[in-house]
Amino acid sequence: MRLAIEAILDYDFAQPTDVLLAVEAAALPDQRIVAQSHIIDNAGPLTNKVGGSGVGRRTWTRTGTGRMVSTYRATVAVDRLPIDIAGLNRSPLSSLPEDVLPFIWPSRYCEADRFVSFVCGHFPDLDGGALVLALVAWVRENVAYVMGSSDISTTAADTFVAQQGVCRDFAHLMAALIRSRDIPARLVSVYALDLDPPDFHAVVEVWLDGAWHLVDATGLAPVETMVRIAVGRDATDIAFMTIFGGAQMNNQSIRVSRLPDE
Repeated sequence: MRLAIEAILDYDFAQPTDVLLAVEAAALPDQRIVAQSHIIDNAGPLTNKVGGSGVGRRTWTRTGTGRMVSTYRATVAVDRLPIDIAGLNRSPLSSLPEDVLPFIWPSRYCEADRFVSFVCGHFPDLDGGALVLALVAWVRENVAYVMGSSDISTTAADTFVAQQGVCRDFAHLMAALIRSRDIPARLVSVYALDLDPPDFHAVVEVWLDGAWHLVDATGLAPVETMVRIAVGRDATDIAFMTIFGGAQMNNQSIRVSRLPDE
C-alpha cells in the first residue's frame, strides 16, 4: 500500500537553540520512500546524521529567535504482511549481532531487571514468540490507555504500578518485560494509518529467529500499515524533537492517509 504522510511542528523559541529532529520515514526493505521533502523555516544549515542502529536519519539544526516550522511530507510504499510470531524462537544470546546486543539490557525508561521475577513467575512455560504474545495480551488486559496519565519521567515500572499510560508507556513496559527474559526488544517511533487521534506513535520491535518483528501492545493500529521513523533503547533515543534549550509549542499535526494503488 502507498501512504501519504504529513508532519508539521510549529514552535516558538526565545533564543537561538540547537534542535535534533527525527521525523523522516526510514528507507527499509519493507517500506520504500517514493518521494519526500523536509522544509524548516527560521532555521540554520541542516546537518543529517544516520539514525540509531543505522535506521533512518536525524536532522540537526539551529533555530533563530521566534517561530520555527518544520514541515515533512512523504509518500511511502509499505510492503509488509502480518506475521504470526507465536512459532518464532528466541535467538541464542551468542548469535546476536553487535547492534542487537544493547537491546537485551535495562535502560533509563525500561528497567528490565525489575521484571524478572514477575515474568518468570507468571509465564514460566513460555518462550520466544509465544511469550511475547502472552505479554502483549497481559499488557492490553491490565493497562488502560489514558491520555495525560503520564509525563516524560514515567518509566516502565511506574506504568506497571499505575496500570495506565499512553503509547510511549505501553512500549516501555513491553520492552522491559521482554528484555527481562533476555529477548532483545527496542522502541520504534512510527507513523500509523488510522491512529486516533493522529500523532507520532511508539511501538516495539522484538528480535526473534534472527530478525526484528513489530509489536504494538496498544492495538491502536495494524503493524502492517506502520512506517518506521527511528529505533532505540527507549523514548530518549526515538524522540521526534529534542530541544537543547526551551521552546513553546504553537501547533503539532500529523496526517497519514492511504493513497490509491497504482
